[in-house]
Amino acid sequence: MDIKHFFNIAKRWLWLVIAGVIIGAAVGYFVSSRQTPIYEASSKFVILRAPQTTYDYYAYLDNQQLISTYVQLLSTESVLQKASDELGFPIYKGQATASPITDTQFVVLTVRHTEPEKAALIANGLINVLIDENEQLQAIRYISAEQNLQNRIDETQQQISLLEKQINELSTATVESQLESVQKQILETQSQMTALNVEVAKINPATATEEEKARLAEYQAQLDQLSSVLSLYQQIYTNLVVLKTPAESGTTTATSAQLTQLQTTLNLYQQIYLSSINSLEALRLSRAQNTPNVVQVEEAQIPSVPISPKPGQTALLAGAVGLILTAGAAFLIEYLDDTIKTPDEVKEILNIPVIGLIGELHKKNKDDKLGNYVVYHQRSPVAEAFRALRTNLEFSSLDFSLKSILVTSSGETEGKTTVACNLAIILAQGGNRVLLMDTDMRRPNVHVQFNLHNRIGLSDLVRGKLSLHEVVRSIPEVKNMDIITSGSLPPNPAELLASERMRNLLDELKKSYDVIVLDSPPLIVSDSQILATRVEGVLYVIVPGSTRIESAKRPLEELERINAHLLGVVMNRIPHNRSYYYGGYDYYSPYSSRDKYRHSYGSEESTEVALTEQKGNKVLHH
Repeated sequence: MDIKHFFNIAKRWLWLVIAGVIIGAAVGYFVSSRQTPIYEASSKFVILRAPQTTYDYYAYLDNQQLISTYVQLLSTESVLQKASDELGFPIYKGQATASPITDTQFVVLTVRHTEPEKAALIANGLINVLIDENEQLQAIRYISAEQNLQNRIDETQQQISLLEKQINELSTATVESQLESVQKQILETQSQMTALNVEVAKINPATATEEEKARLAEYQAQLDQLSSVLSLYQQIYTNLVVLKTPAESGTTTATSAQLTQLQTTLNLYQQIYLSSINSLEALRLSRAQNTPNVVQVEEAQIPSVPISPKPGQTALLAGAVGLILTAGAAFLIEYLDDTIKTPDEVKEILNIPVIGLIGELHKKNKDDKLGNYVVYHQRSPVAEAFRALRTNLEFSSLDFSLKSILVTSSGETEGKTTVACNLAIILAQGGNRVLLMDTDMRRPNVHVQFNLHNRIGLSDLVRGKLSLHEVVRSIPEVKNMDIITSGSLPPNPAELLASERMRNLLDELKKSYDVIVLDSPPLIVSDSQILATRVEGVLYVIVPGSTRIESAKRPLEELERINAHLLGVVMNRIPHNRSYYYGGYDYYSPYSSRDKYRHSYGSEESTEVALTEQKGNKVLHH
């Protein structure tokens, strides 16, 4: 398949492709213009984490994982529900899409909604909720330690108040209460240290990330602080035990010793208080330093133009889809189409020249006949096409006398009778004495074309029932042409046509006529093969775009086997405005632009033109 073939296919199906593009674009525009407008608002925020002492590939991965975590957090049900509660209308999954900007800590939040105001509100509201969620998530890491320190501070303040009061008025019951409180604080401190040791054991310093190393240092600092506090509590406990024993003696010396011991315990509690205050502040500072911050750097604005639908763009895309679909369908049809379409294909596939290109004939009313078309349309493109066929026959018979021509086809309804009748008329108009004989004794049609009865004809002549002058008829519209219809249909047409009487009849008729045109059955029956051996030439009629390749090739093999002389192919019923059927023979097309001058003279030819044609063109008759 060459470029020329592709071009012909494109030209042939151009109307379908254009229709596909137009319909696709129209449907796309129609559907798109009736869709609900969608507005898009976008906001930008940045995720800032605590400064790091080192920055390597693993730190980069940690940053990317952190950004991905916040991106996923935006689509969680809890965040969407909180934003919905704050804004007062529902927010659904899929409306908001967050995407990080490559190699940065920025994230773009895009929200789509049918209402532009709500799109902007959702974008800004989701980021505000994310900021709140971030603070709550980060607080979970420190809330337990802060609570423990705060409880210790409150307890220490109570003990300091009790000690100050006890110094003023000694009481054994008060010492007992303090002992119970100190024992409780020692147990809580030891429990906290145990929990921290468990967390420290979970972290492997050799493979720890930057964040894990920071937590490890934090845990170690808390352990050191708790260790010193535990030591102070233990010392207080010892002092209180010592304070209780001498208090029972009731002596003045004992009272003085108790006051000294109480003062010492008070000082220890004050140290614990100050240490706890410092630890709480250090923990809050560490929390502030290690908590990633989410900061909105660009607020969403109310969009003024919807992002979809875009009827123009959709129409273009739909038109492109229509183009692809129709072009694909056209090439698929061409690929599956096994009919003969152009003269080039005839030469390539059948290896026979094309000597006639006959356009499609149309009736003006249902009573018109196509067999005598050239009689009433002598200056039509079809009449010129038959004249071109006559000329080609004249040139093909320069070396022999072409006295008889058999017109046949590969199958039914391919117009062989129309071709035979009009060819006979054109030959007669060229000055030849012509006999048109209907040898189709199965489905005769010549008599129908000329409004003749078929009660008598060739079958009666061959059987000897009637003489030649009794069956020969003529029509007043065409001079020099006689007609023999098929006559009554015999039960054995093949035997009748193969008889010696038929051979002798043809020989006698050749002496009386310049050319005999035989309209025969299709080559699918044996009648045509019999007649093909008794004529000087055979015309093979095919219909482009209808006659299948195998159907056309099979009869030709039979003609070749019986040594029939095939003159050429006549392509019949070529559609109007389908010049591509002519292939490289467009110059001979009756619809070529070169032949437009013919139409300016009307559709009927004058009697003078017919007489002029009769003066010559007798090349067929030697």
